[in-house]
Amino acid sequence: MPVTPIRRRWKSLALATSAVLVGLSVPALTASSAGAATTTGTAATAGSTAAYDDTYYADALGKSGPALKDSLHTIISDQTKLSYSAVWDALKVTDQDPNNSGNVILLYSGISRSKSLNGGDSGDWNREHVWAKSHGDFGTSTGPGTDLHHLRPEDVQVNSIRGNKDFDNGGSSFGNSGGSLTDSDSFEPRDAVKGDVARMILYMAVRYEGTDGWPDLEPNDSVTNGTSPYHGRLSVLKQWHQEDPPSAFEQRRNEVIYDSYQHNRNPFIDHPEWVESIW
Repeated sequence: MPVTPIRRRWKSLALATSAVLVGLSVPALTASSAGAATTTGTAATAGSTAAYDDTYYADALGKSGPALKDSLHTIISDQTKLSYSAVWDALKVTDQDPNNSGNVILLYSGISRSKSLNGGDSGDWNREHVWAKSHGDFGTSTGPGTDLHHLRPEDVQVNSIRGNKDFDNGGSSFGNSGGSLTDSDSFEPRDAVKGDVARMILYMAVRYEGTDGWPDLEPNDSVTNGTSPYHGRLSVLKQWHQEDPPSAFEQRRNEVIYDSYQHNRNPFIDHPEWVESIW
């Protein structure tokens, strides 16, 4: 469970999010709404997310480039941290299948799987670090290793196939891929979550700047980063971000993480235009 909540600077207006907090089901998202784009300055999407004002980002508004990145880092670093064991239960809420409250949606494969099948055996789902934890060697200690904004449920075998590969276009299909592809040095997620992956990587690059005992994480244009605190390929991630705007599922997830768990947000879901401003 999270530690004592911090002071919030966000005004949530959605009843849907309140329902999540007390364990009730939220309105189902349709397949079409799951691919809907967000509107700049609002997270309002029918049946899923909260309308909001921008007071949370007040110190960042009107800035660009390094100044914007610095301001966002300060804002989103005001965060409640989870233990790695608490991540299991959190993912059962953040990634709940909107059409089956007993299941979670697996990131790369798109499979809906029972929440109870979390573990390390074949057929289970486990905790995928989208920013590979070996890229900076931060492991699963409280911090980047437990940050829900880049942790997602995934099939154990699919997670192993992805490994710590950087992201890029190209490769071959594999079992339970859901349309994702892989080759010897990179991984390409299915089309429906390419933007999600990009925004998670870029969130990590802003949140972890080497100022709080963790590595300075940065995106680059390489697919051979190994244990260095870099993740690629930035040019492709930016393309994916443009081609796959924030969906209703992604927006709801951002809201739940803010309201129920970490009390910080992924700014690139709320303000997609900031990606180009910074990178």
